[in-house]
Amino acid sequence: MKPAPNAAPRRLVVTALAALACAALVPTAAQAQLEIKLGHVGEPGSLFQKSSEEFARRANEKLAGKAKVVVFGSSQLGGDKELLQKLKLGTVDLALPSTVMSSEVDLFGIFEMPYLVKDREHMKRIERDVVWPSLAPEADKRGLKVLAVWENGYRHITNSRRPINVPDDLKGIKLRVPEGKWRVKMFQAYGANPSPMKFSEVFTALQTGVMDGQENPFTQIHSAKFQEVQKFLSLTGHVYTPAYLTAGSKKWASLPSDVRKILEDTAKETQAYVHKVAAADDEELLGKLKASGMQVNSPNKDAFIAASKSVYDEFGQEVKGAKQLIDKSIALGK
Repeated sequence: MKPAPNAAPRRLVVTALAALACAALVPTAAQAQLEIKLGHVGEPGSLFQKSSEEFARRANEKLAGKAKVVVFGSSQLGGDKELLQKLKLGTVDLALPSTVMSSEVDLFGIFEMPYLVKDREHMKRIERDVVWPSLAPEADKRGLKVLAVWENGYRHITNSRRPINVPDDLKGIKLRVPEGKWRVKMFQAYGANPSPMKFSEVFTALQTGVMDGQENPFTQIHSAKFQEVQKFLSLTGHVYTPAYLTAGSKKWASLPSDVRKILEDTAKETQAYVHKVAAADDEELLGKLKASGMQVNSPNKDAFIAASKSVYDEFGQEVKGAKQLIDKSIALGK
């Protein structure tokens, strides 16, 4: 018996409708998974990279497909200032700024004050009594939601000209600093010639002699391979810089509440991992930098502390509320 003339087309229509029905039941990738972009300036092997990847691993496990944190390091999504602007615009979801926060909120300049933070336990007390009650709300007013306080680390000076033992040794040194005005003022007080510059541009500037030196924690120095273009490492430890896992306030408010809770809880939980890795890196990376051929010296820190008074005075006078926060932070170290 021959099939009806229009049977084949009918079968095709039925098959097509069935396929469409199945497709409607299976959500698309965009519907199933919200992508959370996390940008930072750290190179592979840096504390920023390790911290961000660990946070993403933990968060994604808990998010279980509701959303996925994707990390973009090495300034792929922009330098520090660009990342802050992208957070506000909502084109980047999370970033890991450090010094640059003081360019958005003056009070964050407290972490530009030399030799303020004694150690990580002191920093935890400052976080509890200064960052969350006083700094984080000011950031939120500027469209930046701080989720957790991580670490960039204790900063040391490298250069290609001579060992730095006292502030006078910095005279005439062209020194790259991050994009925050108080770091500039500090090194001007020490006698250097500081210039703000994106982290991604520093290696070439050192290699070509545009800059003589820079200052960063061991993790940034080693991962960016500055030891290849810098001869001297001076263990000044002049500033401890936190890093802040940060979202744009408007974009953050638009995320599902359960996703926000997971991200925020995980960000705070990750701090213990960050501090553990940072402490281990401090010991291991100094050994590697010495092994690479860098000449390492221990400067006269008392001379640097004495030369820092003008920076404290100016910050306390210029920034409303700064002196009280400095006094509180110092008291928390006793």
